[in-house]
Amino acid sequence: MDWTGCELIERVPGRCGGRPTIKGTRIEPDLLVVEAELGRTPEQTHDDFPSLPVSTIRSIQAFAAKQKQPVP
Repeated sequence: MDWTGCELIERVPGRCGGRPTIKGTRIEPDLLVVEAELGRTPEQTHDDFPSLPVSTIRSIQAFAAKQKQPVP
């Protein structure tokens, strides 16, 4: 997925092999996408990653969902 348009995501050389991470963390945003695909709520994901606010989880999942929508 192309995360370049999401302001909550950064790539830092040397961190996680240069893969996209949620700003200020080592958490890869694709993990939040998988959590949503597994039917976990943002609140449940927050329980596992308490450093991530629920609003951040929702925003990243919404960005990913928008990216996956087919263009008419």
